[in-house]
Amino acid sequence: MLEQPVFAMTDPEQIDALIDAYGWASLVTHTERHGLVVSHLPIVRDRQAPPGSGAVLGHLAGPDGVLHELGRHDAVLIVQGAHGYLSPSWYGETPHVPTWDFQVIHLHGRPEPLDADATFAVLRDTVDHFESVMPVPWTLDSVAGYAARIARGTVGFRLRPRRVVAKAKLSQDESARLRARTAGMLDADGPYRNPALAAAIRSIDAG
Repeated sequence: MLEQPVFAMTDPEQIDALIDAYGWASLVTHTERHGLVVSHLPIVRDRQAPPGSGAVLGHLAGPDGVLHELGRHDAVLIVQGAHGYLSPSWYGETPHVPTWDFQVIHLHGRPEPLDADATFAVLRDTVDHFESVMPVPWTLDSVAGYAARIARGTVGFRLRPRRVVAKAKLSQDESARLRARTAGMLDADGPYRNPALAAAIRSIDAG
C-alpha cells in the first residue's frame, strides 16, 4: 500500500480504537503448496502486548489454518475500518472527481498458532468483546460443553506484527469546509448514507 504522510495514521490510540471498533480482518498468506491464500475472520487486540503495537488474536476454522500453513510464513492481516464512496456532486464546486475515503490497517508478521487451551481463550475473548455492548452480554461459558466441542474445529493464533502500516484517507486533501459538507451528505438519507465514515471525516477537524 502506498504510504502518504498526509493520510498516515500514526497515533497508537487511533490504531487500537479502529481494531476495537471493527474487529474484522482479511489474512493473506503466500504458501508453498497453495500459493496465495486469503481468509476472513474476527480479531481482537492482544491485551498482553503493549498498547498501539497492533498485536492481535484471531481464530480460523482448522482447515483454513492448514491452507495458510499457519506459523510457517509471514502474512499480512488487513483490518478494514469505515469506508465509502464520495460523489463529486456533493462538493458544490468544480472540478472534482469521484473518490473513496477509507480507514485501513496492514499488520505484517508471522501468525503464531496456539494450542487448544489458548484457542479457547481467544474464542472467549472474542465473544466477550463483541457482546460487551449488548444489554445482557451472552457468554461462551453459558454453553461451555457445546463450545468446547466446536472449538476443537478451530485454531487460534497470535500476531505480533513486525510492521504496522495504517492509513486514514479522510479528505485531508480538501478544505475543512468541503470535509464538513461531505460529512453532512454521508449523514443524510440516500444511497451512500454512511454515518461511521462521516464521523471519521469530522474527526480530522475536531482537534
